Amino acid sequence: MARDRSPIVKQSRREGYALHPKAHKIMVKRTTIPGEHGHGRQSKPSGYALQLREKQKVRRLYGLLEKQFSNLMKEANRSAGQSGQVLLRLLEQRLDNVVYRAGFATSRRGSRQLVTHGHFELNGKRVDIPSIRVKEGDVITVRKKSSANEYFKMLADVKAAAGQPSLSWLTADAKTMTIKITGTPTREEAEPDINEQLIVEYYSR
Repeated sequence: MARDRSPIVKQSRREGYALHPKAHKIMVKRTTIPGEHGHGRQSKPSGYALQLREKQKVRRLYGLLEKQFSNLMKEANRSAGQSGQVLLRLLEQRLDNVVYRAGFATSRRGSRQLVTHGHFELNGKRVDIPSIRVKEGDVITVRKKSSANEYFKMLADVKAAAGQPSLSWLTADAKTMTIKITGTPTREEAEPDINEQLIVEYYSR
């Protein structure tokens, strides 16, 4: 499975946005973009540059490759509703994001690894594809075999450390290791500090 393996902290510095919990502390000390010209004088970004950086930020935040993200944007454009908001809803409904949002992992990279290793079942069937899209009524559970894993024995502590807020469209129980999808993600509950209109404009060029 193709994935972006470049350092997440370096990506975060490039986008000026913490894409992973461990990036927060480092970005306080290193505020410039990576590379030999990072400390040079930065000119005011153009409209295109702002659109590109916002697209890259969101793509990397959710852990998608360019082709995956582009295809998702095309689907959002074909769907009813505002394209930018539909895009965010589709991103939020990815299985790896749901595991992260439920607090079963402290980062999206961590949740993607749990999914690809086959630790979860979706409606009683084992799944290992992070991009699977959940819908209202779906139930995600930790596999019985995986529940004996030391990580899942400490799931309550992981959930507490993740510090995810309660969401209207899912419920998560660390004791039963169950996630239930009870609705549809709203724009207000998506990641903050995202300007989806810039992404729509980027792909509308």
